[in-house]
Amino acid sequence: MAFVTAVCISDKKGVQKHPVPEITVRKNHGIEGDAHAGDWHRQISLLGEESVDKLRSHFPNLPAGAFAENILTKGITLYELPIGTKLRVGQTLLEVTQIGKECHTSCAIKIVTGDCVMPREGIFAIVLEEGAIKAGDTVDVVQ
Repeated sequence: MAFVTAVCISDKKGVQKHPVPEITVRKNHGIEGDAHAGDWHRQISLLGEESVDKLRSHFPNLPAGAFAENILTKGITLYELPIGTKLRVGQTLLEVTQIGKECHTSCAIKIVTGDCVMPREGIFAIVLEEGAIKAGDTVDVVQ
């Protein structure tokens, strides 16, 4: 079973995000209070703990949000999901719109960690059904 391990936000783009107890997502907008919210295809970013673990051997204390991900998950290989996949995350319904991204060479994440898994293994989604998401919520692929 896949589940959310952390939810994170930031008020600026290109920086690490910080964990919060819960996020509220709005249709065609993204996460309330997050810099990436807006009417575009990358409203929410997701990254798997399994991806972060690849760097934890060198950086064992990487916190949630270190790679600017909004939702950290466990138990699902996010970057293998095809674009258009729908995910039920907590009360919400998200649609995968992009796998990976171009890395900003001077981003705070890469400077701090020396590497960034988000460009290779992070995914992005839009909000189809709004609601709340918190750690412990399940993540299910909707068929």
